[in-house]
Amino acid sequence: MITDNIPKEKFLLIAGPCAIEGGDIAFHIAEKLVSIASKLSLPLVFKGSYRKANRTRLDSFTGIGDLKALKILKKIKSEFDVPVTTDIHGKDEAKLAAEYVDIIQIPAFLARQTDILVNAAETGKEINIKKGQFMSVESMKYAVDKVKLSGNNNVMLTERGTQFGYNDLIVDFRGIEELNKIAPTILDVTHSVQKPNQVSGITGGSPKHIESIARAGMVNNIDGIFIETHTNPSEAKSDGSNMLDIKNLERLLSNLIQLRETSSKLLS
Repeated sequence: MITDNIPKEKFLLIAGPCAIEGGDIAFHIAEKLVSIASKLSLPLVFKGSYRKANRTRLDSFTGIGDLKALKILKKIKSEFDVPVTTDIHGKDEAKLAAEYVDIIQIPAFLARQTDILVNAAETGKEINIKKGQFMSVESMKYAVDKVKLSGNNNVMLTERGTQFGYNDLIVDFRGIEELNKIAPTILDVTHSVQKPNQVSGITGGSPKHIESIARAGMVNNIDGIFIETHTNPSEAKSDGSNMLDIKNLERLLSNLIQLRETSSKLLS
């Protein structure tokens, strides 16, 4: 597992743009991420969706073409010597994605879909299941069981908030300890600040709260942080309203490392 053997004063960083928008921008973001992670001695996984299947509006950006985007991910993996991950949206996508990435991500809305979980497990890749916004912490045990009972013990969970009313998400930090009992747990600090189901049909967000949520994750002994980031979030083709501007990433991570180092001493 990629979360194994990470020093307690550090954490896994899963980061990248929401979607693969093209080779140049993806490589530019990857280069910056690799540089920051190396400087801070953080293990990094580069993330990018090769296709966005869950869109509110029909005219929303969905991708540049499956194979084109997957090949960009594989090239980033090769050129920067960094693991890569992407999400899948149907059971038949698992085998295809496994040819290009190291970790298969199961989207939150699909965390109960048995066929997707089983097919992903059978690829032998590490599986990252995002906790459904509509699911309890306890119910995620059964999602993990579906992967493990399919012969794959390499599974982790990602918390990304629970639906609160129609237009907001809330992270309940009481659940982090319980999730950690089920599997290594990552905290998605960018989707957790989303404001879904806006009248415009475009998801909103409050990125000013990213650091607050990330700090709380550090002191609650989270195994890693998931951050969607971009060089120009306002021009990102997907989820720009809740992404972190990459120019602010190093400062954020440096603060989190200091907090983790302090909290790990208190926990020891």
